[in-house]
Amino acid sequence: MQWLQFIHHTPAKAAAASFRVGDDVRVWYRILEQGKERFAQFEGIVIRYRGQGPSKTFTVRRVTYGEGVERVFPVDAKVISRIEVLRKGKVKRSRLYFLRDVIGKTRIAAAQRSSGAISMEGIVPVIIKPTDVDAAPEKSEGAVAAARKPADTPASSA
Repeated sequence: MQWLQFIHHTPAKAAAASFRVGDDVRVWYRILEQGKERFAQFEGIVIRYRGQGPSKTFTVRRVTYGEGVERVFPVDAKVISRIEVLRKGKVKRSRLYFLRDVIGKTRIAAAQRSSGAISMEGIVPVIIKPTDVDAAPEKSEGAVAAARKPADTPASSA
């Protein structure tokens, strides 16, 4: 394995080992475009950390506009400028592939319901419908009264 270290020429980063699977991280990486350099960020949960030596990689997953997006980053890559740990996670697995089946915030809502933090049983949704007066304020009062009159009553001729 010494030849891999000779080829990659990258010393191990001490800061890269400060996160684990289950942590929410923000990865800042460099993008080179037409001679310019800019930084982009990818924020999500680490679902996998694998490999050893210079071939270590980690996978970050996030849900954007209802679509799950995963990205694999090499730990010792020169394009990664920094990795911020936003929140430490407590997991019992080394691979969190089950998060691919979870959509949006359903796992958060299910966890809150089971812990009793938020009870949805006693809540009744209230729907407020706009009246005809609110919908058409430019109508005259006579037109609104005529619109509210039931259709089965005959109109007076006097």
